[in-house]
Amino acid sequence: MSIVVYLAAAVFGLPCAVLFRRRSHTAVPHPLALSTCATVVLGALVLVCAAPTTLAAVNDLTGIPNFGAPLTYGMLSAYSCSLLILLINWRGGSPERIRLLSLRAVAAYGALVVAIVALFTLADAPVERLSDLDTYYANTPYMREMIVLYLLGHSAAMGAMCVVCVKWSREVTGLLRAGLWLILAGALLDVAGFQLAKYTAVTARWTGHDLDVLSTDVAPPMAALSALLFSAGFVLPRLLPPALAHWHSVEDHRRLDSLWSRVRFASTAPKPPDTWWQSPRDRLRWREVSIHDALLALAPYFDDHVREQALEAALRAGRDPHEARLTAEAAMVADATHRAAARQAPLATPSTYRLYATEVPGTGGLVELAQALARSIHSTAVREATVKALPG
Repeated sequence: MSIVVYLAAAVFGLPCAVLFRRRSHTAVPHPLALSTCATVVLGALVLVCAAPTTLAAVNDLTGIPNFGAPLTYGMLSAYSCSLLILLINWRGGSPERIRLLSLRAVAAYGALVVAIVALFTLADAPVERLSDLDTYYANTPYMREMIVLYLLGHSAAMGAMCVVCVKWSREVTGLLRAGLWLILAGALLDVAGFQLAKYTAVTARWTGHDLDVLSTDVAPPMAALSALLFSAGFVLPRLLPPALAHWHSVEDHRRLDSLWSRVRFASTAPKPPDTWWQSPRDRLRWREVSIHDALLALAPYFDDHVREQALEAALRAGRDPHEARLTAEAAMVADATHRAAARQAPLATPSTYRLYATEVPGTGGLVELAQALARSIHSTAVREATVKALPG
């Protein structure tokens, strides 16, 4: 069980590392990024502290039976407080208002943590319980109040989370709305799977019944799953756009292969250090610069006659003007690379024609040129194979 909980904590905390890495270039991280990371870290720590292996280690280290209980409940209260602070920062407003509301949340949950520790100190709980403390001590003075207090504090935070998520989901769209729905799903799972199970099991003990299985077997995995949904909801609006941008960079880098393989010999751009941590966007940017440098070096070999013939042929074949232009430019580039690679002399009258890829910003023009070049290479290969296959 502890291994599963540790893995869940690791998955829960991983987005925090990614968020901090994205913010590493700024001297002072944004309060929303800080509150998001704080919430994720505290949620992961709650899972770690609640693992039976951790509880046993804490109890042995302190020499106090069940000392891991107030530690876990205090951490859970801090996590609940961080949820409210995250909502406050997410909603925004004046810095003074955000600071005031955050201080109120810290004061309320700070008092709750102090009460949890004080009640544990007053209680008599000599028997170590690693997985069923809530139900085992449900009728023990002071322990009973401590258990009820930590559950009520967590319920208050989850209730506020549900109300705010439902309200805001009607006002926003896109990834932010998807993130809110994931957070709402996590909050509802926490309420129905964790809190309701705990309340039911504890209440059953008060009335002389035994429903401990709800507290020991149902509540922990529901809490872990809820935490993972929370994590996904918090980081989805912040991580998905850059993740998609990186994916598009990888795809564009691959699509430029055919063009780069033809013109790389002409590029004089300095090669960057071959480091494995170079981002896809950086790799794509270097390839763009290198291709543009190569095209500039090949410009003296551009033959307008070759381009015009290819353009006429493409238009006669029924291609639209833009596709025909790209096909003609690909033919001209292919001809220029062939003559430059053969060390032929440049044209006496260099072309003044500008490639479409040099007229538009970004990678799109180069990608279209690369695709047109790949099609022309494929068509040439098919024609040559057909000619060889014909009887002599």
